[in-house]
Amino acid sequence: MNQKNPSIKRFFNFLGLQKSMVGLLTMVILVGLGERMAERFLPLYLIAVGGGAISVGLLNGLDNLLSAIYSLPGAYLSEKFGNKRALLIFNLIAMSGYLIVILFPSWQAAIIGAILFISWTAISLPATMDLVSTVLPKNKRTMGVSMHSFVRRIPMALGPIIGGILIGKYGEIEGVRLALIIAFILAGAALVFQQFMIQEQAPPVVREYKKGFYNFALINKNLRRLLTADILIRFCEQIPYAFVVLWAVNEHGITPVQFGILTTVEMAVAMVVYIPVAYLADRSTKKPFVVITFVFFTLFPLILLFSHSFWMMVLAFIVRGLKEFGEPTRKALIMDLAPEDRKAATFGFYYLIRDVIVSVAAFGGAFLWLLSPQTNFLVAFGFGLVGTIYFALMGRDLGPDVQKP
Repeated sequence: MNQKNPSIKRFFNFLGLQKSMVGLLTMVILVGLGERMAERFLPLYLIAVGGGAISVGLLNGLDNLLSAIYSLPGAYLSEKFGNKRALLIFNLIAMSGYLIVILFPSWQAAIIGAILFISWTAISLPATMDLVSTVLPKNKRTMGVSMHSFVRRIPMALGPIIGGILIGKYGEIEGVRLALIIAFILAGAALVFQQFMIQEQAPPVVREYKKGFYNFALINKNLRRLLTADILIRFCEQIPYAFVVLWAVNEHGITPVQFGILTTVEMAVAMVVYIPVAYLADRSTKKPFVVITFVFFTLFPLILLFSHSFWMMVLAFIVRGLKEFGEPTRKALIMDLAPEDRKAATFGFYYLIRDVIVSVAAFGGAFLWLLSPQTNFLVAFGFGLVGTIYFALMGRDLGPDVQKP
């Protein structure tokens, strides 16, 4: 950062770009780029190496279930060792998962390896949010979370295109394995970079982890309402999630490269809305932004149901990108309501509850898909509709200066 130029300094301060934040965001780009080159195509890989629709549902269900399970050890390691060392551990775990899939080309090995790398975001989220809340003041937290979400979409946009090109050239098996080799290298580079850039803000607090350390007392009334709506909305998202690529590629002849482009469209739309929404949300009430987000979550499976061409799918993925409209605001709302010294624990417990329940939807999506894709998409739409209406009626409208309960 150029400290001698006041304009540049104000710009970086506006975006909340402290040194540790820059280190965090760089890590997110490097790890995310490698992960996203293969992750969106894993369903195709599973089918190619002998798995079936049930293995795809198993992968998606495990992703949600492990996201939930990993949230607690993620929070524990963050609070016990500090976010810098915790992030180091998480990167090593992901790298070991890549190696398993690279070395053993079978659907069983893919599931085992995925257990270690598909939930990197979930296990690192408590440490990430704790870092954001530590280095940034409260009136910049939504901006900080939005910058994290914004930067995370860069690899989410580029990764599938690169992965699609690799699959187009080398095939579904070798293309995915090559993508994972690149992912392993990028994760190693991120590991080195984060150790130089991310600074520990204080010595790790050594706590006695007694029974009841993680409990429902961390989730207050307002968070419970948000959590209930969030679970319903994630049912809407996860029921069709792993089957979107099958709907596009196998059912309607979209090429892997075109599917990568669709994902890029989604991420580009999300990135466009992040910064202005963060600016407004830090200065106004948060509920309208979250409700709008839930509306877009709900519309996606319905529009996808009627998408039988590339350009109709472009429209569907624009809507899918708009679902990120208020996601950083939702995370910032959780952060505001969490106790100042228990943010990692609150995030971990919130996501434990949410993702354990939502994993049922991810597993169940496979059986709905076997009935018909139409059944899968319509059931997902129904859950989204209920969740949106519930939060619109019951969710608290919190202003920028709401104090902790």
